[in-house]
Amino acid sequence: MDRGANEILRRTQPLPPLAQDAHKGTAGRILCLAGSETMPGAAILVVRAAQRAGAGLVTLATFDRSIITSTSIAAPEAVYLDLSRSKDLVAGRLPTQLNGRDDDVRLAGPGLGKGGRTDELMRRLIADDFDGPLVLDADGLNVIREFPEILPEARCQLVVTPHPGEAARLLGCERLPADEAGRIDCALRIASSTSSICVLKGHGTVVTDGERVFVSSTGNPGMATAGSGDVLTGVVAAYLASCRRQECEEWGHFEAVCSAVHVHGLAGDLAAEQEGQRGMIASSLLDYLCNAQERFDESAD
Repeated sequence: MDRGANEILRRTQPLPPLAQDAHKGTAGRILCLAGSETMPGAAILVVRAAQRAGAGLVTLATFDRSIITSTSIAAPEAVYLDLSRSKDLVAGRLPTQLNGRDDDVRLAGPGLGKGGRTDELMRRLIADDFDGPLVLDADGLNVIREFPEILPEARCQLVVTPHPGEAARLLGCERLPADEAGRIDCALRIASSTSSICVLKGHGTVVTDGERVFVSSTGNPGMATAGSGDVLTGVVAAYLASCRRQECEEWGHFEAVCSAVHVHGLAGDLAAEQEGQRGMIASSLLDYLCNAQERFDESAD
């Protein structure tokens, strides 16, 4: 592929509006596998971001029961699955609680921790017959690097969201270039090698499906804080779920991801206006996410 021929998109469109008779099912159902005893905040940020981005029903599945207690206080609208007693991964199977569900999108990785359990879970998710988008972030990305042979088995649309360090590990290099052209080239390589939509986070976040390229114009240095990526992952999942439920010829997975990236950065810009870049934390993005989406919708009128 001649990567120099890729047109760079810098604008995207808001989500199609919900129908007047919409219900939580048509607004999108998301299954999140996130959080652990030492990283409960990742689960909270992901779930709250998906909810604030319009998901109709968010389910959090966890191997640590303590996560249910902490997250249910912060996100009482979510539903929870306790996988703590499951032995299925040891037997090489996806946990039975995850089978037969009517989810539109699966999201996995934030705060799960590194190691055999997480790796085995990612392998089973990728090889499963689920045909909706699977968003892999944080610890969920390690399995792509360590077990690339499983990628051809995927029936789902993979969406990967690496930060520069994770992207460098996926590419087997020490560090990524900082210039836009170099970042675009790296994102294209990851998308091509993983057959995914790649979201390369950082200044001028790059989204590509291996052919089309979008570079975000929103966001600021204040978003360089722990948990910001977890919020982005939740927004991406919610927008993909909406895409799955609302029939629109001009609105596909790629467009949904681009708009999620734009809104996430816009929420960061609104937060910076009110709080300053130094004082921002990831939860600030949640506080301004609704206003960011409203402003984005108005920009298309």
